[in-house]
This record gives sequence, structure tokens and C-alpha cells, in this order.
Amino acid sequence: MDDSQNRIVQTAVRVRGFDAQHIADFSVGGVARQLFTELIEGIATVQSLAAAQLAGIGDAHQSARSRNEARLALRQAIDAIFRIARIMGLESQFQKLAGHSDEDLINTATSYATHALPLKAQFIAHEMPADFIEDLNDNVATLRASIATQGDAVGDHVEATATLDTAVDGLVENIRKQDGFMKNKYANNPGVLAEWISASHIERAPRRKSKAIEPPPPKTSGQ
Repeated sequence: MDDSQNRIVQTAVRVRGFDAQHIADFSVGGVARQLFTELIEGIATVQSLAAAQLAGIGDAHQSARSRNEARLALRQAIDAIFRIARIMGLESQFQKLAGHSDEDLINTATSYATHALPLKAQFIAHEMPADFIEDLNDNVATLRASIATQGDAVGDHVEATATLDTAVDGLVENIRKQDGFMKNKYANNPGVLAEWISASHIERAPRRKSKAIEPPPPKTSGQ
């Protein structure tokens, strides 16, 4: 949640406390008590969604790290094959990686695996590991999986954020509805009315103070 949403939730919690304290003033089965119940449920929903959003942010960061690690491993595998291919005079079959995207990396690795297969014995004779092609294919699969995982994590985070926004808006709407009948209910009870106004007030974000412009230094004689 951002700061604005946190302030709304804090207000909703205060209103929940006010409602609990004054619930006896309202008829059983009436709209007021229905709104009280909806507010309690809304706060619980927002708190649950906020936890999911936070977890989604963590998952997105972790998946980004995993993708970076998979990208680095695949690039290192490609570079190792290229170095041996150059020694063997096979640069035409093993073009050096030209692009910078993950798809360029995957396409290059796939091409290397295809061209290296009939030459596997020669590569091994040049001190490449016996399973270097298998390792290359595994690295490709790992990068593809990490791309998909990151996409899912980002999607989950975006969805959780959108759902959270809607739930927080629901809290604001609930408080707005309560405000109308609270002001009628306690119109002749200034003490309780003041308590309601204090509880239901949503604070605005503090404004940043603008830096004062310093006046120019006074001119000295002779200037």
C-alpha cells in the first residue's frame, strides 16, 4: 500500500472503533449496522490484499534475480563454446552473439547446440566438458522458465494492486455513507458528533516545503 492508502485504512480502523462504541444507538437490521459489518469485512480484505501485494513484490524481485542469474549462466556457456569454435576455425557456424535481448541469447544458444552436436567429439577434444551441449540446453530451459516465472510474478503483483485499489475505494465509500447519517444522528449531540468527525477524517499527504530563495548578497562599496 502507498501512504495515501495507509491513511485511508487508518481512518477506517478509527471508524470501526467508533462504530463498535456506538452500535447500540442504531437499530438491529438497519442500514447503519449493515455498513458497520461491511466496514469490518472491508478492512480485513484490504489487509489481506496488502499482504498479498507485498508478497508479490518480493516474488517479482526474486524472479528478476533468478532471471539475471539464468541469463549470465547461458551467456557464459555461449562464450565458452565460441572460444573453442574460434580455435577450430568455425566462426561461420558459431556467430558471436550480436543482440542484447534474452530472445537473442536463446536463439544463439539454440543455434550453437544444433551446430555443435555433429562436432561434439572435436569440442570435447578441445577440453569442453562431455555434457556441454546438455548443459547449454539446460541453461536455455532455465532462462525460458525464469522469464515465464517473472511474467507470472509481475502479473500477480499488478492484479493484487488493482484489487487492492478497488478495496480501498470501498472503504472510502463506506465512510462517506456513514458520514451522512452520523451527522443527522448526532446533530444534537455535539460531543459525539465531534468524536465522529475526528474519527472519520482522512488526513491529506503532507506538502513538501518549497525551498526558500535566498536573496542575493548585499553589494559592497565599489561594486
